[in-house]
Amino acid sequence: MEGVACASFTSSASKSLSFSSLSQSSVITPRQNYHNNTLKSKSPRKLVIRASSGSSSGTSFHEFGDSSSSSSPSAILRKNGFLLGSVVTLLDYGAGNVRSVRNAIRYLGYEIEDVRTPKDILNADRLIFPGVGAFASAMDVLTKTGMAEALCTYIENDRPFLGICLGLQLLFESSEENGPVNGLGLIPGVVGRFNSLNGFRVPHIGWNALQIAKDSEILDDIGDRHVYFVHSYRAMPSNDNKEWVSSTCNYGDDFVASIRRGNVHAVQFHPEKSGDVGLSVLRRFLNPKSQGSKKPTQGKASKLAKRVIACLDVRTNDKGDLVVTKGDQYDVREQTKENEVRNLGKPVELAGQYYKDGADEVSFLNITGFRDFPLGDLPMLQVLRHTSENVFVPLTVGGGIRDFTDANGRYYSSLEVASEYFRSGADKISIGSDAVYAAEEYIKTKEKTGKSSLEQISKVYGNQAVVVSIDPRRVYVQGPNDVQFKTIRVPKPGPNGEEYAWYQCTVNGGREGRSIGAYELAKVVEELGAGEILLNCIDCDGQGKGFDVDLIKLISDAVSIPVIASSGAGAVEHFSEVFMKTNASAALAAGIFHRKEVPIQSVKAHLLKEGIEVRI
Repeated sequence: MEGVACASFTSSASKSLSFSSLSQSSVITPRQNYHNNTLKSKSPRKLVIRASSGSSSGTSFHEFGDSSSSSSPSAILRKNGFLLGSVVTLLDYGAGNVRSVRNAIRYLGYEIEDVRTPKDILNADRLIFPGVGAFASAMDVLTKTGMAEALCTYIENDRPFLGICLGLQLLFESSEENGPVNGLGLIPGVVGRFNSLNGFRVPHIGWNALQIAKDSEILDDIGDRHVYFVHSYRAMPSNDNKEWVSSTCNYGDDFVASIRRGNVHAVQFHPEKSGDVGLSVLRRFLNPKSQGSKKPTQGKASKLAKRVIACLDVRTNDKGDLVVTKGDQYDVREQTKENEVRNLGKPVELAGQYYKDGADEVSFLNITGFRDFPLGDLPMLQVLRHTSENVFVPLTVGGGIRDFTDANGRYYSSLEVASEYFRSGADKISIGSDAVYAAEEYIKTKEKTGKSSLEQISKVYGNQAVVVSIDPRRVYVQGPNDVQFKTIRVPKPGPNGEEYAWYQCTVNGGREGRSIGAYELAKVVEELGAGEILLNCIDCDGQGKGFDVDLIKLISDAVSIPVIASSGAGAVEHFSEVFMKTNASAALAAGIFHRKEVPIQSVKAHLLKEGIEVRI
């Protein structure tokens, strides 16, 4: 995942690397020397393949590279050139959610050694680099710590390597992200931003198809199925790098989805977030001779799929237990004498079930977070940690992500709050009320302060990690000039015969209306750094009569970032309707899944029947 800059924080692994905030002067550009040698655009570093992973000669990897690697504690057993040990080395330099990669590795039965020094890279038997954050920031950290040269040596000696997302991009000569910025220079090519002018939404978020170009080994079990991407920048295939490219993906243009040369692999997608398909990729890398536990399901992936997302509204009930609930127009209490919080199950168990049922993402919304201190909400953090151990699709968490001062006067920035969520297993965070306040301030001053939670978090983690949740209600008016906000002509007149309506944004769980429309808010938060919009509708919430298609079309046509349709789903037909009539990239539902009224697989079967591509 790409970001814009990186602030000081530590990764979830207590012994892994960390890095501090970077000044503009610390960014490496093509005008600066990289390890005292300027990288020439046409002179990438040469990789000498000394022993491919397919070799049966019984040659040990230690015959190549640093002889000190023979003392590596992870050198447990070798046979026919393949490492059969149970330890993999992880390069985690502290820039985001690497917990999911750790969990996937452990799920497959392997232990992890963290890189602490360049020597740890040279001594590694198998190295995984799940790159996250910004290209320039990552290169700065790698260079200053001596990791860049060690990585180049390791890869040039054809040692088993798997780069993920930014871990692929850094292998190229340079990137345009906040640049130009030099990369490791191992593969010819420049990493550039997707072009949103051709109608494709940026970031590229979701499940897309691969076109496999050559024997890739680690992709053998994919079987024409979708894998999960989330990025704004990509490398393009060319004649200069075609010997490296093992697969491409189409999103406006064909871009490099994976590379392979000898024992060196890298993927632009996230295997740790691609379900069973992604686990097969990791398994193939960790043990190239392994076979999947079951024959891979053959899919029909051809393009970016529409996503079906399961949402879990989480809060403590009156007994203090953390439960999944569901509101009726945001009211989560039963209409009984006891007036108890509606209890629809336990969060971790339900999330695990939805993963098995085929949910493309799972979203947790802490619906009392606006009034509680998020970092004091240990049960919610534990829910994330436990869920991420067995759920290998993207996890989003929202509720109360903002600046906060606790009872002792200790100030916590929204970035600190978000960082804890990321370290606990979240892939994306959702901001609600705080984004409304930031947008109101921006409209008033016309200036970006960089201090809002939206700006801070997107700057460090990238806009693809930030979702803005909009909670509007429909307000009827007689004509479009009655208000200063964007209106629509309604298909059915309002209670007093009104022919128009605007969508008023609310805060604090829908309790307070604000003087800003959903259209205006969506445009501003995109400008401030949001990568995705979760579009709710108070009027439709819990009604089961379908999504507010008028609202979703209004917003999805207004922005170039992905929009998630939410509120109102009651039947499979409602999902096909919203995808056919609007530009929504995903549709989210809660109650119909919790109550087992409409199974996720039924939704996907219906969408396939209607000719809408989904992940199966």
